[in-house]
Amino acid sequence: MALSARDRAMVRALWKKLGDNVGVYTTEALERTFLSFPGTKTYFPHLDLSPGSAQVKAHGQKVAAALTLAVDQLDDLPGALASLSDLHAHKLRVDPANFQLLCHCLLVTLARHYPGDFSPTMQASLDKFLSHVTSTLVSKYR
Repeated sequence: MALSARDRAMVRALWKKLGDNVGVYTTEALERTFLSFPGTKTYFPHLDLSPGSAQVKAHGQKVAAALTLAVDQLDDLPGALASLSDLHAHKLRVDPANFQLLCHCLLVTLARHYPGDFSPTMQASLDKFLSHVTSTLVSKYR
């Protein structure tokens, strides 16, 4: 399902509100993912995955940068995320299901930190956005 103008506006408004804290929330979402879905840790044997580790924070910043790029380039997600899609599909070979798990954990994290903003409409818009990001990332798997 395509992102409507309203969806785009809601995602952009929330991202603006998150500001410099995007990395904090993506890091928390990663920690939630690793704790809730331990199988996702298999792709990071070289990292200290304990909560609060510098390496998890660094990866959280990478996720934050990618999502911020996606928000900034909503009209061209395939172009904006092409290099990440190639990396994950061809070099890292990450199970595509892991993107969905991380997105779920990000939704939980944002709902926890922004309960007043996280209406059902906001959740639906953000979920659609994250689904589009996931679809773009896994497009090179086909």
